[in-house]
Amino acid sequence: MKKRGLMIGITLALVVLLLLPAGCIPVDRTVVGEVVQFRLVGQQEGIMVEGRGEVTVVPDIAVVNLGVQAQAITVAEAQAQATSAMENVMVVLREHGVEERDIQTTGFTIWQQTRWESARQEEQVTGYRVSNNVQVKIRQVDEAGIVLDAVVAAAGDHIRVQGIYFQIDDPSVHLEQARSIAVQDARTKAGQLAQLAGVELGSPTYISETSSSPVIFRSVETVSPGAVPAPTTPIEPGETTITATVEIIYAID
Repeated sequence: MKKRGLMIGITLALVVLLLLPAGCIPVDRTVVGEVVQFRLVGQQEGIMVEGRGEVTVVPDIAVVNLGVQAQAITVAEAQAQATSAMENVMVVLREHGVEERDIQTTGFTIWQQTRWESARQEEQVTGYRVSNNVQVKIRQVDEAGIVLDAVVAAAGDHIRVQGIYFQIDDPSVHLEQARSIAVQDARTKAGQLAQLAGVELGSPTYISETSSSPVIFRSVETVSPGAVPAPTTPIEPGETTITATVEIIYAID
């Protein structure tokens, strides 16, 4: 009877093993007398830690979203006004060293303007509005305010400024630095844990990394060309923090 119970136990163990997904969970098997023992080994054995590295830098590119807008009785008139205003903007941007590759059209629209006529119970067309928007990269951040003022003056009342944000042209160098700090941080934490646990820290068996280089948004207030002249529009890029986070599993020797 005991022998039959032993055989049933072995059979059940083998069934459980076969039902496990192949390759997902390592299995350590030992034989004691006639009994086969199975010990499931976790995939992430060792010391798991997270390291974090941060590098603070000043953005070196200002990206401005601006455009021109004109309204007239006919589409042709509105488009002619918008085209003239945008051409003036392009001239000013080139004069301030902005390259063609740093100017990108982001939108061009024509709207029909209408008004509700109660007497006739119908919409009446009153004119047309044309809008042309571009995104401009200013690589001399300290001159962003000067460029904006020149653009506003060139386009007159047709100018529209939707906003400005700052970014790093090439964050790779700063990411490498942040990554190095993160790995060292993880190593320090793992070493401390190993010492506290009374074990020897081995080599890394798993490494995962995430990083971020946030964009800084700023609002821009411009003065209408017809208003009293004002000082150069102040543009401050501030600082941005590039972050790298690593997750490392160290073996235990």
